[in-house]
Amino acid sequence: MNKSSLLQEDIKKYNRTLWKMLIGGMVFFALFIISIGFGLFGDIPSFRAIEHPKSNEATEIMSEDGKVLGTYFVKNRSNVNYNQISPNVVNALIATEDIRFKSHSGIDFKRTFTIFAYAMMGKKQGGSTITQQLALNLFSEEGRQKNYFKRIIQKFQEWVIAVKLERNYTKEEIITMYLNTVDFGNQAYGIKSAARVYFNTTPDQLTVPQAAVLVGIQRGITRYSPTKNPERALTRRNTVMALMVKANLLPEEEFDSFKEKPLNLSFTPATSNDGIAPYFRAVVKSEVKRILEERSITKNGIPYDLDRDGLKITTTINYDMQVYAEEAQREYMKILQKQFTNSWKGRNPFKGMELQIEQGVKRSDRYKSLKLDGKTDEEINQDFNTPSKLTIFTWKGNIDTLMKPIDSVKYYKLLLRNAMMAMDPKTGYIKAWVGGINFEHFKYDQVKMGTRQVGSTAKPFTYAVAIENGISPCLTVPNVPVTISNPGSPDWTPRSSGTIPGNITLQKALAYSQNYIAAYLMNIVGATAVANEAKKMGITSDVPAVPSIALGSFDASVFDMVGAYSVFANKGTWTQPTYILKIEDKNGVVLYDSKPTIKVVMNEEVAYVMTRMLRGVISGGTGWRLSGKYGINTPIGGKTGTTQNNSDGWFMGISPDIVAGVWTGCEDRAFHFTSTRDGEGANSALPIFAGFMKRVYANPNLKVSKADFEMPKSGVSIVYDCNAYEQTEQTPTELDKKLGF
Repeated sequence: MNKSSLLQEDIKKYNRTLWKMLIGGMVFFALFIISIGFGLFGDIPSFRAIEHPKSNEATEIMSEDGKVLGTYFVKNRSNVNYNQISPNVVNALIATEDIRFKSHSGIDFKRTFTIFAYAMMGKKQGGSTITQQLALNLFSEEGRQKNYFKRIIQKFQEWVIAVKLERNYTKEEIITMYLNTVDFGNQAYGIKSAARVYFNTTPDQLTVPQAAVLVGIQRGITRYSPTKNPERALTRRNTVMALMVKANLLPEEEFDSFKEKPLNLSFTPATSNDGIAPYFRAVVKSEVKRILEERSITKNGIPYDLDRDGLKITTTINYDMQVYAEEAQREYMKILQKQFTNSWKGRNPFKGMELQIEQGVKRSDRYKSLKLDGKTDEEINQDFNTPSKLTIFTWKGNIDTLMKPIDSVKYYKLLLRNAMMAMDPKTGYIKAWVGGINFEHFKYDQVKMGTRQVGSTAKPFTYAVAIENGISPCLTVPNVPVTISNPGSPDWTPRSSGTIPGNITLQKALAYSQNYIAAYLMNIVGATAVANEAKKMGITSDVPAVPSIALGSFDASVFDMVGAYSVFANKGTWTQPTYILKIEDKNGVVLYDSKPTIKVVMNEEVAYVMTRMLRGVISGGTGWRLSGKYGINTPIGGKTGTTQNNSDGWFMGISPDIVAGVWTGCEDRAFHFTSTRDGEGANSALPIFAGFMKRVYANPNLKVSKADFEMPKSGVSIVYDCNAYEQTEQTPTELDKKLGF
C-alpha cells in the first residue's frame, strides 16, 4: 500500500474516531441531562411541582374598598398578574437580562456559546435566561451554589427545569412569576412589594426610570441598592435605560431626559407593622387563625400559615375612614397630653404609687428578659436604676435618650392611651379601628381586648329600660339624692357633682348626665332589668345586677359599647359588629364568608325616642362642644362618660350611618387627670370623634348621610317632645303605683 493510501486510511480512521467521540459525547451529554431529569444528581421538581411552584407569599389584609391595609409575612411577597405590571418593567428586564427571551425555549444557546467565548478571553458574563433564573428562584432553596462543580450541576438542573417551565407556561406567565419571586432587598420580595417599598406606588404605575432602578438591583442587591448605594444605583439605572435604547425598547430622546433625573425614592421600609390599622391587623390575625381552626379549614390537611401561604383577607375597614380616625387621634392626643402633663406641674404623681410602679416594672419586657437570664431581684433593681440607652415614644416621634429604665416606667405610666372604633349600625361593618396610640411601643389592643369602666355612657341602658316601661322623657322629677336598698350589701346613694337644682325632665337629666335621676330610674326599673338590657345589647363583659351600674360601675370594651349603641341608631336591632368579610387562598378560592348575627332587642319606638334623647346631649348638654365648638351641626346623638377620679374619659356618638366610641385614659387607673374640666369625656374623648366626623363628612365619596334618624312608619306613641308636653306633677310614689312597681 502506497503512502497516499495509508494517509487516506489514517484520515478515515481519525474521522471515525472523531465522529465516535462526538457522537459518544452527545450520547453522554444526553444521558447526563436525562440523569439530571431523573434526579440522580439531586432532586428535580415533579411536573406537579412545576404546575404549583412553592413560594413564601405574604398574606394581604384588604380594606372593603380593595386597598392593602398591611401584610403578614416571612418574606414580604404579594403576587400580581401580568396586566398589573407596567410594560416599562417588562422592557427593562428583557433588555437587561434576556434580550432573546421571547424567541428561545428556556435556554439561549447562542448566548451560552458567547459566554464560553468570553470566558476563554478571561471575561465574565451572565448566562442565565429569565426562565433559568426563575427556575433557580422557585426550586433551589439553597440559592446559587458557591462550589464550582456543584454550580455546574445546578446550572444543568436549571436547564431542565427551564425547559419544563417553558412547556407549561406562556412567556407572559414566566416573566410574571419571575417578577413575583425576585428579591429586591429591604424585605421587598416581588415587584408589587418593591414598587411600594421604594416608590410608594403599584407595579402598573412604575415609570421608566423607576422600573430601571428596580431591574438594576438584580445585578447586585446590596451593591446597587438605592438606599445603601444611591450613586451606584443611579449609574446602574442609566445603564439599564441605555440597554433599553439599544434594544429599541426606549426612544433615545426619552433616555436623554430621564438620565438626568435623580432617583426620587419614596422609601417605606417593609415590616409587619407597616401600613395603617396595625392594632386591627393584629386582632384579625388571631381571629383568622381561630376561624380556620374552628372550622377545620386546611390546605390538604395542613393548617394554613398566614405568614407564608398568601391568603387574602377582605375586611370591612374603609381605608379613608381608618386614615381619618388615626389622624384625628394623633391631632388631638398631642394637645391632650400637654394638658395632662401641665395638670401635674408642681405635684408628685407617684406619691403612694410604689405598688403601681413595681407592677409596671414586672410587666415590662426588660424585667422578663432579665428574669430569663437568671438575674436576682437585687441585680434587676440595680439594672432598672442604672442609666441606659433607650428609645422612648413621644408625640413628636421616637427619641433616643439616656435614661434609667425605672424612669421610663414612670414616664409611660403618665402617658395617655386612647382607642376608637366606628361602625355602620345597619350592617354591623366596622369602618375604623384604632386600638392604641402606637403599635410599635404598645401592642395591647384597647378596642376589643381591653375593658375599662364605662361611666355615664352606661346611663342610656337605664333610660331605655324606663322608656320600655312607659316612662316619657318629658317626665319631670326632683333632682335630689336617692338611696337604693341593695340586698346583701349596704344601701347605695350616688354622689353627684354639677347637680342642677329643682325639678327637671328626664330628657334634660340625660343631657346633663345627672346622677340622681339615673339612680331614681334605677330604683324604679331595678338592676336586673338594666343588666339584662345591657347584655341583650351586646355587652359581653360582666354586668352585675347592682344599682351602681346605672352610673357605669362595670367595665366594657369599646368594641362592645359601639355595638350596644348601634341598637339605638339601627331601630332597635343589634347587628353583630363584623370586621372580616372574606378569606381567600392565594388562588382566589373562598375559604370563609362572614354571616353576621342579627337580633331585634328593642322596640323600634323606644330606640327612636332614645335617639332623640341622645341628640339632646349634643344640642343642649354635656356634648355641646360637638356643635358649639367643632361646628358639627348634623343630627348626631351622643353621650359623654367620666369615671371616678377622672381615670377614664368616654364619648359615644351615633348617626344613622356611623356609630363610634372613643376612650381615653392612662394604662393604670391610679394615674388620672387632676380636674374634671380636663379629664371629662367631653374634653378627653369627644374632640377625637369630632375630628373624625369632620373628615368623614368632608369626603363625599364616603356617602355618609347627614340626614336625621328615621321615625318608625307606624309613628311614635311615647311623648318625647318636651316643649309641647304639659309637665306632669306626679310624685315618685304616684308614678310607682301607675307603673305597677
